[in-house]
Amino acid sequence: MVFDLVSSLLRMPYVPPSFFVRFVLHQFLPLPVPNANYSNKIVIVTGGNGGIGLEAARHFARLGARVIIACRNTESGQQAKTDIERANYPGRVEVWPLDLCSFDSVKAFCAKANTALDRLDVLTLNAGIMATDLLISAEGGGYETTILTNVISTFLMAFLLMPLLKQTAQQQAEKAVVTVVASEAHFLTSFKERFQPSIFECFRNGDFDPYERYSTSKLLDLLLASELANRLDASSSTGNSKIIVNSVNPGLCRSSLFNEVPFIVSILVGFLSLIFARSSEQGSRALLAAAAGGRETHGKYMDAAKVAQPSSFVVSDEGKRTQKRAWEELVSILDGVKKGVGGNI
Repeated sequence: MVFDLVSSLLRMPYVPPSFFVRFVLHQFLPLPVPNANYSNKIVIVTGGNGGIGLEAARHFARLGARVIIACRNTESGQQAKTDIERANYPGRVEVWPLDLCSFDSVKAFCAKANTALDRLDVLTLNAGIMATDLLISAEGGGYETTILTNVISTFLMAFLLMPLLKQTAQQQAEKAVVTVVASEAHFLTSFKERFQPSIFECFRNGDFDPYERYSTSKLLDLLLASELANRLDASSSTGNSKIIVNSVNPGLCRSSLFNEVPFIVSILVGFLSLIFARSSEQGSRALLAAAAGGRETHGKYMDAAKVAQPSSFVVSDEGKRTQKRAWEELVSILDGVKKGVGGNI
């Protein structure tokens, strides 16, 4: 396991020292306390049963929203609901089952939302994992679980719920927001899959490095969120979509993300967390800042609750070409899961 970690570090692309300086400085920046009004609005938070997702759900409830916690472990989801509503927010939180490793579960969740909800104002796509072993999900099209959870099923939700988001923006004459939780880890991937004939086919088998794979998933989140914003604008009659799409880095937070990593890695992460990590509540403020973001955040990457510059690869010509290629592959996959879903955009 030590060898695996060292090997991962050696394969990292060159990252300028300014990245590490910015990382340290941003970790100590106080993020603004959310104060937007969500009265009579509906918010979905995936992975809202723990960590920054739970704290984001708590903020949304405090600000008046009806909050739907989407999670696989509904028992811990009910505990989160009880915890939030104990602070005098009765009836504002619901728990709906969602397993992002199962396409059927994602489709069932979204079918329920499209039927039971008359509006959807904010979709916070927060749920994410870092699998430490190569795990293939038969219920998720045979894809590896980190990419399946963090990318494919995450965007499947966005596609399936897009008609409801569009309806909300049109009928309420207000923006609706889709926030994809990304990470500064996107700076750290070599993303070697881009050199292969198919990017996503690489995630069915082959070499697996958990740290590289997680970073790659977060880079894809950022690229695909940006392309989703572009496509929504292109399909809008005005050229300016009423759906705001952004990606956000909550920073290094004390959470359960690294619970399953090897012991030596947990020591390293624990040491870094002790010095640099934000609390989950602090990290959740970044998610609320993205949810409250206006047109200036559309298609953008946010860090420290503000629009920020992503990695040099993202803004390069190669990055832009890869973004479009990854999008076309993703739409093909999602159309295979739910015929015609690409037309929702």
